[in-house]
Amino acid sequence: MFRTALRNVLAHKARLLMTVLAVMLGVAFVSGTLVFTDTVGEAFKKSSAKSFDHVSVAIRADWSASDDENQREPLLTDALLRKAEALPGAESATGSVSGFTALADKDGKLVGDGWSTLGANHAPGSDGTDPRYDFTDGRAPESPEEIALDSRTAERTGYRTGDTVRLSVDGPVRESEVTGVFDTDDGNVAAGGSLVLFDNDTARELLGKAEEYDEITVKAAAGTSQAELKAEIGEMLPEGTEAITRDVLADEQADMITSQTKSMSDTLLYFAAIALFVGVFIIANTFTMLVAQRTRELALLRAVGASRRQVTRSVLVEALLVGLVAAVLGFGVGIGIAVGLRSLIGSLGAVIPDGPLVVSPSTPLTALVIGVVVTMIAAWLPGRRAAKVPPVAAMNSVHATPTTRGLVVRNSIGAVITAVGAAALFLGVSQQENLFMAAGAGAMLIGVIVLTPLLSRPVIAAAAPLLNGFGVAGKLARQNAVRNPRRTASTASALMIGLTLITALTVIAVSVQGAINKMAVDLLKSDYTVSMSTGNGLSPDVRETLDELPETTATSPMRNAYGEIDGGWAPLTGIDPKTIGKLLDLDFSGGSFAGLDRDGAIVDQETADAHGLKTGDTFEYTFQDDRSETLRVTGVYEGNDMVQGLFVPTAVVDPHLEEVTDYQVLVKMAGGASEGAEKTLVEALGENPAVKVQDKQATSDEVGKMINLMLNMLYGLLAMAVLIAVLGVVNTLAMSVFERKHEIGMLRAIGLDRSRVKRMVRLESVVISLFGAVLGIGLGLFMAWAAGQSISEELATYTMRIPYDRIAVFLGLAAVVGVLAAAWPARRAAKLNALEAIKAE
Repeated sequence: MFRTALRNVLAHKARLLMTVLAVMLGVAFVSGTLVFTDTVGEAFKKSSAKSFDHVSVAIRADWSASDDENQREPLLTDALLRKAEALPGAESATGSVSGFTALADKDGKLVGDGWSTLGANHAPGSDGTDPRYDFTDGRAPESPEEIALDSRTAERTGYRTGDTVRLSVDGPVRESEVTGVFDTDDGNVAAGGSLVLFDNDTARELLGKAEEYDEITVKAAAGTSQAELKAEIGEMLPEGTEAITRDVLADEQADMITSQTKSMSDTLLYFAAIALFVGVFIIANTFTMLVAQRTRELALLRAVGASRRQVTRSVLVEALLVGLVAAVLGFGVGIGIAVGLRSLIGSLGAVIPDGPLVVSPSTPLTALVIGVVVTMIAAWLPGRRAAKVPPVAAMNSVHATPTTRGLVVRNSIGAVITAVGAAALFLGVSQQENLFMAAGAGAMLIGVIVLTPLLSRPVIAAAAPLLNGFGVAGKLARQNAVRNPRRTASTASALMIGLTLITALTVIAVSVQGAINKMAVDLLKSDYTVSMSTGNGLSPDVRETLDELPETTATSPMRNAYGEIDGGWAPLTGIDPKTIGKLLDLDFSGGSFAGLDRDGAIVDQETADAHGLKTGDTFEYTFQDDRSETLRVTGVYEGNDMVQGLFVPTAVVDPHLEEVTDYQVLVKMAGGASEGAEKTLVEALGENPAVKVQDKQATSDEVGKMINLMLNMLYGLLAMAVLIAVLGVVNTLAMSVFERKHEIGMLRAIGLDRSRVKRMVRLESVVISLFGAVLGIGLGLFMAWAAGQSISEELATYTMRIPYDRIAVFLGLAAVVGVLAAAWPARRAAKLNALEAIKAE
């Protein structure tokens, strides 16, 4: 039986190739997703990582030892640095400072994004080098007019040694000469950030660290352990500082990174699980069809003396051989898919940190398990079923059609699973339990897959008027699609799974983006917002500069302060009452901006309800400096997660601030937003790369950046599911053509020409693909609605928005999938020799 199984595998090369391809695709899908998940996860982890190769013990401030860090004396001073360096067990000591440094590229735009563009000090030791940085070109900076750049930033900006660059450190624009380019193991750089080096004195002055360092690191001398060096340092540490060994630092960093990346890692793992489900589904489906086509062959083995176990075992041997070969090929293809997927997502504008390709030891093991174990399990069930068929009955019909009883049982099971899933989903929505929602959604998806044969008849029947327009080929395509519901269902299910997820994610992402826009952008009447890239405050001079421009028609600062009303926390924003009505569009339930004067206040509805306030009431507001102001409510508006709290004139806020700064300035231009208007504002502010000038679209894009990043990543992952679906349709149609050789030969013999045979197969493929698409889109919309009920509890402005244009694109792509998938099977069907096909068994 082993030799028979081996010869059987080699004797049917076309069938072997299609089976290997199906298994390989399932393995590749899972392997590619796992490799991509590990690679992206590791890249994001490195964004917070740094090397401790040159650190044995670190000295840092112990914030728990001081009630008010702003009032304490400097701790990590030069004197402490010299003491640490002079210890017997210390080889060297380095003081580190870092902070935001806005570097402009050659177009004047900020390099990096916010806090990912940093500046630091170059602090050479007695040997003239700083062990943290390895210069590959030029030298380290030595004067205030000089800087050095990390090699990755130099490469992507095109800056070289000797060039002049523009930068800002939360202040005026500086022009400095690049004296060198260096490599570093700084995690921020590895994750796509930038690093500018100043000489030690300049860095400390610019970054506001003139009196102390952020951290002092000490490297142990030869023969001194971390513990011994820590003990030496502990004897000279001032109060308010602590010494931490390298091992403890590494553990802290690992915990921090795990916490920061947990959400993304969980999301990617969910899609790895989806990949596993789709891969297993495709493999099981392929072997079910394959064994069904060999019912007569297996029955012949039974007739010549093979037992049921031997027949089942022969099928398992074939599955083992196919699975082993396909697992190896699929793993290799999966790595290629992961590489291509990362490049594709980068080309779509999503920013993923740099990093090497990561293949964890579990990935090839998973590929082997899926390729071999899953294939054997998938083959065992249909093989065992075929072995139970009596030989005489099996040889009477090559391809026995599914019994009505079998379909009724399947439909009953599917209905129960779908009903249970729907109940769990609605329970999760009503109770706001994400676990129930996820379990319910998964059960519904499985239930609909089981019910697909039942659903195929009415859905495909609805397409009859369109198909009849193609004549005989169209009628035959419709009849073929509904004649074997199980085959149609198995072909459409993989595409349905992919489009269910794509549709649900798209609707949720578009709806969340719309909700955020409604909160942050739709409230703006202003053409531009001006702010710092870091989120730090702007000098009031910025507003004054903008007011002097002839193109500016209205400006207002947004000046934050904090305090309490009757002991309850209530944030407050200082604005210009004369212009704010032209710049901000609040939804007032009472009053307006018109009455806002020296003692007036606009209050959000939540705060008003909490303290029983209404238009015309007065109340006491206590600022953080413990001084109070009596304010009068001149308006009440509906707030949201991004616009909330009180609005008062800046004259009320300024006396209570230690330093007057604006977190944002709203600007309205005479001609509205335009490229010229933006250029005018940028030039007026000195083309400072640290200052952001954004129109409404840029503000919206920034708010939705993380949503778009995750959506693009998930689109990339799900694109693999759609690719699998395409090849799955090809596989199924090819097997279907093989199965129907006799029938196609008869059609050719009675006058159906080759062009109409091709058209018949293509139309059948398109109908099946659109059937899967309609089910997937419908189910995806339902799941998006359910998820939206949960989101709306957290995001008050959330409303479900259906992107009809994208839905139409999905349907169009499904039709294209059908045409492409049918190309080879249709050509194969048309080339069949009519007489040979009629004789085929």
